[in-house]
Amino acid sequence: MQLVHFRDLGKMEYGYAWKLQESIFNDIVQKKLKNRVLNDEEQLTYSHQLLFVEHNPVITLGKSANENNVLLNETLLNQNGVSLFHINRGGDVTYHGPGQIVGYPILDLDYFFTDLGKYLRSIEEVIILTLADYGLKGERLPGSTGVWLDATNKNARKICAIGIRSSRWVTMHGFAFNVNTDLNNFKLIIPCGIQDKAVTSLEKELGKQIPLDEVKAKLKQHFATVFNCKLI
Repeated sequence: MQLVHFRDLGKMEYGYAWKLQESIFNDIVQKKLKNRVLNDEEQLTYSHQLLFVEHNPVITLGKSANENNVLLNETLLNQNGVSLFHINRGGDVTYHGPGQIVGYPILDLDYFFTDLGKYLRSIEEVIILTLADYGLKGERLPGSTGVWLDATNKNARKICAIGIRSSRWVTMHGFAFNVNTDLNNFKLIIPCGIQDKAVTSLEKELGKQIPLDEVKAKLKQHFATVFNCKLI
């Protein structure tokens, strides 16, 4: 069973969290490369990481994002207290903000499974299991990574967005789970480039705010189960 170091970063500006991710990610990748030519006694050690964070309002655009899916220009966004970042994950445009739990697993999948499709489905499963704890049925929408409610009918609404980067089977970026998120800010974008689907939150679905620490504890429990690991 793999050990995964867990850190709750609390509230952190997106840029700082991205730099932290990049630092951990690059350290693992470089050590993996060096270990190829080192003998067993010289092997460099590194650890898997799971970071939780809550961001100030920010819009991020993935590598394949359509900038037209951001409905205000950067100047107007900044005037409204919203930052904008072009980043190196997959996917289109998404929003992060207070009341949303963002999870960044930085894992060497060589120690889990070398299958990115399975990795994405596994992250979805963590969210689906967490939603089940609250009596909600999380679902997958064919052709669209993430977790939805009523995925296959006209009331489909997304509760968790997922976007990752991977190099040499090391992952970064991750999921954004709407717990007590102000959904009005999603009106600034066309989330994930999908125009005909709504966005929701745990608060909206349950009609009350849910303590973030409570949800984090459930996410950690299900992450350990799905990835067959121990969080330390």
